[in-house]
Amino acid sequence: MTIALAAALAIGLSTIGPGIGQGIASAKALEGMARQPEMVGTLRTNLILCMAFMEALAIYGLLVTFILLSKM
Repeated sequence: MTIALAAALAIGLSTIGPGIGQGIASAKALEGMARQPEMVGTLRTNLILCMAFMEALAIYGLLVTFILLSKM
């Protein structure tokens, strides 16, 4: 029972952080693109790289959840 609760908390909490981070990063990148249109290429590249790193954090949470569920 506690392992199932820990797995649910692991996946839930590990997706909240990257989700909020991706929203803030996207908003700031779009704001930067609107202010300086000549920097669109650089901002887009950096945004995609940051999104990949944030998504990796959520995948690590999913991995922890699978490890916890395998202990049941």
